[in-house]
Order: sequence, then structure tokens, then C-alpha cells
Amino acid sequence: MLKMHEIRELIKLVDQSKITEFEYEFEGLKISIKKDEQQEVQPAQNVTPAPPEAQRPADPVEVKEKPDVSPQPAREEHAQPKKAQEEEKDTSGLHKIVSPMVGTFYRAPAPDAEPYVKEGDKVTENTVVCIVEAMKLMNEIEAEVRGEIVEVLAENGQLVEYGQPLFLVKPE
Repeated sequence: MLKMHEIRELIKLVDQSKITEFEYEFEGLKISIKKDEQQEVQPAQNVTPAPPEAQRPADPVEVKEKPDVSPQPAREEHAQPKKAQEEEKDTSGLHKIVSPMVGTFYRAPAPDAEPYVKEGDKVTENTVVCIVEAMKLMNEIEAEVRGEIVEVLAENGQLVEYGQPLFLVKPE
């Protein structure tokens, strides 16, 4: 049985490659990942067990085109200016609103709408601050703290991970 982090890795590999469709079947589990025309990974919504006669050792996965696994440019975390490093140290008194799931981060309810919140806005525990889309479901994320938005840490349309900080809030 595949673990969630292995499924996430499959999604990332398909997303970073030129592959547009990927299917995996093993021991009654079938996963199908398709990219739409905009090159976004679309995990299949219907995961159905294979019929019992199909429950046999899986053949090696056949990939029609080898994924692009060229090394990614190194992140500039170590080469950050001192000012950016100091700002990171100053976040100790701030509350981080984190993503409760893997998905796509949206700052507004619609592409042409104003963002839910921006830097300097006051929020309460029930204020919706963003949407995280997962499996075509739009999940409204609430601040869960009373305070002021200090910084938006994610970009609109960005893929976010479970536990990834999205906002910094100065609690009241």
C-alpha cells in the first residue's frame, strides 16, 4: 500500500515532467494522475479497487517519456541577506497560520475578486484568510487567532504542503 508521502512524490514527479497522464495499479489500488491543458496535476477523484483477478504482482511501471529529473537550482536559503535572516528571527512572537493539507493556495474566492486579507488587516478567530484547494474541493482556512496580518508567505496559485506557513499574524 502506498503511503501519502509516496503519492505526493508521484504527483510532484508528474507535475515536473512532460508526462500528461500516469496510472499506477497494485494490490487492488489504482491511482490515475492527469494534467489538464494548463499543466496542473489533476489527481483522480475515483480511486477504485481493482477486481480480485487483477490482484497480482504489478508489472514494472511503464513511463512513456522519462521524467525530467535534472537537478533543480539550489534554493538561496544559505545566501539570504542578513536583513532577511534577521526578519526570520523576529517571527518568534508571531502566530503562523499553516496549511492543514496539501493543495493549491488561493488568496481570493475568485480570480477577479479582492484577496480575503492583506498585510495590515485585522482578523478574528473566524476570519477566512484564504482557500486551499485539494481534490477539487475548496477549503476555507480561518485565522484561528485574533490579531493583525503581518505577512503573506504563500503566492496565489502556489502548491502548498501540509503544515506550511501561509500567514504571519501579530496576536492581540
